[in-house]
Amino acid sequence: MRELEERILKDGRVLPGEVLKVDGFLNHQIDPDLMFAMGSEFAHLFRETGVTKILTVESSGIAPAVMTGLQLHVPVVFARKHKSVTLIDDLYTAEVYSYTKKTSNHISISKKFLDADDKVLIIDDFLANGQAVQGLFDIADQAKCEIAGVGIVIEKVFQTGHQLIADRGVRLESLAQITSFDDDRVHFASEQTD
Repeated sequence: MRELEERILKDGRVLPGEVLKVDGFLNHQIDPDLMFAMGSEFAHLFRETGVTKILTVESSGIAPAVMTGLQLHVPVVFARKHKSVTLIDDLYTAEVYSYTKKTSNHISISKKFLDADDKVLIIDDFLANGQAVQGLFDIADQAKCEIAGVGIVIEKVFQTGHQLIADRGVRLESLAQITSFDDDRVHFASEQTD
């Protein structure tokens, strides 16, 4: 998605450890117009799959998931990272390690929001090592629901997450695919096809 790549080049910042900081438009401050365009693209890519729900993890996956759900006219369910007094039993849970935060979280979804009749589309902001997606796969497996695909805003194709999804046989669509970082410059897969 050219608009997203241009925004990454303009406002993204490469940090040590091959971390891309995009908090000015994606995961701290949100650009609603860009988010709507991303939701439109995901809806276009997955419209014919029969998705009944969008599945994501709080918090950075929520905005692109909601915009996709809005355009597909399906509910959005997000896995919560922190227990609350209202989320106490009848849960699907999984453990997810965050590379950028260097912590593990138990994510949870109430069983009343996901079941074997659902066909879910997983949406998330980043794909690097694939831990968040693996956690959502685990939850979908517990619920015995079908996974229609995975939509990722920004994928680091040089890390292991892509292979994790491929090994599962699940369709993956990424709006921006980063092939490398070089002297604080981001390189995209689309540069190789232009």
